[in-house]
Amino acid sequence: MGFATSLTNHFLIAMPGLKDPNFSRTVTYICEHTEQGAMGIIINRPMDIRLGEVLEQLDIKPSAVGVADTHVFLGGPVQTDRGFVIHTGSFEFDSTLSVTADIRVTTSRDVLEAIAEGRGPEECLVALGYAGWGSGQLEQELSGNAWLSGPADNRIMFSLPSAQRWRAAAQILGVDLNLMSGEAGHA
Repeated sequence: MGFATSLTNHFLIAMPGLKDPNFSRTVTYICEHTEQGAMGIIINRPMDIRLGEVLEQLDIKPSAVGVADTHVFLGGPVQTDRGFVIHTGSFEFDSTLSVTADIRVTTSRDVLEAIAEGRGPEECLVALGYAGWGSGQLEQELSGNAWLSGPADNRIMFSLPSAQRWRAAAQILGVDLNLMSGEAGHA
């Protein structure tokens, strides 16, 4: 059996019944999805730390206004000490994965230096950690109705307040999560 459909550049939206505390009510941006598995970054779990604290640990002095107050997100339960920056633009950094022509994920320090100096990507989301799935695991979870999936949307990812992203991502698909309960129904 061949590889059906890649969900690269899609949102994974947790169904209300998904009880795993790592993923309950999350929206995950899928950066890479191949036969070997999938990797994504949760985009609606702001942490109690701000970008200024992360930059300080890396001895990077922010000079751009507002950078230090930027939310940092918990991108997932894997490698939570490692930073991932989802951003727009055709920037070339030391370690960048091009997801689409306009969306990239960078893990190298130089993207944070550029953001700190105000010469970085116009739109970006900084996360610590990521979500990973082994070969076939994500497909299995999708067939078990743990997730909805749909095309990613930059406005939701970069502009909407994080508390609104879960419902908004489902609304793009025409799904009102308010109408779905977390319990399986019995007719």
